[in-house]
Amino acid sequence: MTAVLDSPTTPVSSIGAPRLLAGVAEHGRVDHARHLLLHGAPVLRRRSWLVAATRDVNLLGRGGGAFPVTAKLAAMPSGRDVAVLLNGSEGEPASRKDRVLMTCAPHLVIDGALVVADALGTANVTIVVHDAAAHDSLVHAVAERTDATVVRVVRAADGGFVGGEIRAVVNGLATGRAVPGGRRVLPHVSGVDGLPTFGSNVETFAHLALLGRMGVAEYARTGSTAEPGTSLLTVLGDAPVRGVVEVPNGTPLSVLLPATTAPVLVGGYHGTWRRDVDGLTVDRAALRAAGSPLGAGVIARPHPGTCVVDEVVRVARWLAAESAGQCGPCFFGLPAIADDLAALAAGAGADRAASAHRRLALVRGRGACAHPDGSAAFVGSALDALADELAVHQHHGRCGRPASTVLPTPEEGTR
Repeated sequence: MTAVLDSPTTPVSSIGAPRLLAGVAEHGRVDHARHLLLHGAPVLRRRSWLVAATRDVNLLGRGGGAFPVTAKLAAMPSGRDVAVLLNGSEGEPASRKDRVLMTCAPHLVIDGALVVADALGTANVTIVVHDAAAHDSLVHAVAERTDATVVRVVRAADGGFVGGEIRAVVNGLATGRAVPGGRRVLPHVSGVDGLPTFGSNVETFAHLALLGRMGVAEYARTGSTAEPGTSLLTVLGDAPVRGVVEVPNGTPLSVLLPATTAPVLVGGYHGTWRRDVDGLTVDRAALRAAGSPLGAGVIARPHPGTCVVDEVVRVARWLAAESAGQCGPCFFGLPAIADDLAALAAGAGADRAASAHRRLALVRGRGACAHPDGSAAFVGSALDALADELAVHQHHGRCGRPASTVLPTPEEGTR
């Protein structure tokens, strides 16, 4: 079943029975009364149980890094002087999954926050969100219930693309400037107010709520053996089902994108371009091993008859402009790479392609945060996957096709 929820419209659907989005397609926002009918009250678990259960179901973070949740939990101290941080910033322009979750199923997110806070023995819980509708839905959800008085919902200033990284969110709470820290101090060492902090994406917390309520065996009835459970994806462009889709882990990407020779972006703006998705499944470890991490859960395929090269140039320029300006590889390297790519789109020859590859090699692994590496993956994979399209540009100056407009930048909205 599919429902259309927000503006610009985001269709919402599922493959199989929904878990995270249960009731959403039928009713839109799931209020607390309906949430209790669907899910019941949150089931609180001991910290040792959560550590073991997240290990048993191989629960991986849903914010892009896919870090094992059990490792984060095991690294955390317990007690009043620790914090819980839910990252709902969703700085990825192509993604709508977190906004849909917070707007339409906010109580599942809050349940997860309460499960973790109780397991760690703290009453210090913060949800950070940028989107106005998601913020209002969460604030209303907290007011709907009597067990969420420890939850603070903060609408932070939009820190842009890099502002969605967890260390940037922590810095934004402390200073009002959401930029990643140049020193890689992890939140479990020093996070909110300098306290050891369990921080993760809002979808991760919703899964923790489901896992606590279902237990390991029931949670693992859906999904693959390697990665049980479901995932929220944002599917854009030339696909039979678009919008936010909840899928069982292990689902072949070909179910979402029937086979063509058109290029596909897997993972979003820190993701990779591929020429096909044959053999790829929604399995974070397998996708990483195949060189195409799932990242922010964005799957996008431009429409036939459009110029993908021009779209890649547009996004590459936007990525360059999103630099926090904290390191040379990002501040100088990404604009230069975008210039090389624009020159190739305008018909430049092999020397400009060589320049782009040389700059990409200089950028990778040298940034103060993940932005240079992610942007390099986006551009570098495009140079490989779009070789045929670039050859047409090289021989004719332009391909003559209208530019693809599948990938949004913030001022445009999602199409």
